[in-house]
Amino acid sequence: MTPAVPRLAAVDVHKRYGSRSALAGVSVAVGAGEIVGLLGPNGAGKTTMLSILATIVAPDAGHVAIDGVPARAGARIGLVPQSLALYPRLTVSQNLWHFARMQGLGRREARSACPRVLAAVGLLERAHDPAMSLSGGMQRRLNLACGLVHEPRVLLLDEPTVGVDLESRDWLLAEVRRARAAGTAVVYSTHYMEEAERICDRVCLIDRGRLVADGPVDEIVARARRGTRVDLTYRGVLAGDWDRELSAHGIRVLPSAAGNGRLSFELPGHAELGRVLDGVRSAGACVLDVSLHTANLADAFVALTGRSLDEDADA
Repeated sequence: MTPAVPRLAAVDVHKRYGSRSALAGVSVAVGAGEIVGLLGPNGAGKTTMLSILATIVAPDAGHVAIDGVPARAGARIGLVPQSLALYPRLTVSQNLWHFARMQGLGRREARSACPRVLAAVGLLERAHDPAMSLSGGMQRRLNLACGLVHEPRVLLLDEPTVGVDLESRDWLLAEVRRARAAGTAVVYSTHYMEEAERICDRVCLIDRGRLVADGPVDEIVARARRGTRVDLTYRGVLAGDWDRELSAHGIRVLPSAAGNGRLSFELPGHAELGRVLDGVRSAGACVLDVSLHTANLADAFVALTGRSLDEDADA
């Protein structure tokens, strides 16, 4: 549960770009030692919200506070942007030194912090190599190190694992957990729902600049109110009104997923799976693959908004 005075609080934040409303009264609170996921489709307002939380962009209305005090530039905030914020020709060590000094550390503090953080992210042996020589996963590690070197009270991450391999992704998620364990308030924006379900204590779902849900992952997922879902891949052409009999037994074809040799069904229970397979085969198609699916955050978003997280917010 978020305390009465959270580490980070955004209250009734509004932001417009010309005639377009990017945020319309969004409020978010994050306690010390808590990870809150900021989730929504492209264009929903997530990056704008992170920019406002980082004091890079000023809201048109509303305010942001850290420990109850209005947030200001230079506060102990760490931002890890989606696009790599590195100087490719500078060495790993020079990059980290630059960001340490820019974020307020004195020379003595930076001299102590930089090698310690490089060791923590597994880059100490690459300290004198140009950043451009690192692999994509290592550049992401350095990007994270630049956001952590000044030991921020608030850590803001915008799609930090985009384009990295599974090993680097697991490593980055472990570092985010370590920041939480150290008492940092973390806001984690991602398109990967499985990441949010793995590491977030709470999630905030944003759609078209508005907050549509805020709560623990399990509570948000429960809002999906869905039975068993079956995803099916087939070959062939389904004849006529092949799904009429399935509907009579409470089996619903999910239209957004239909077509291109793929179908999704919502079943009253697992016992109806055989009826689905028989129905597809009887319609003249060959079943290639079947998987059962339990409700997740993506399902909850669809239930709350009627749209998929894969859609753009302006669609």
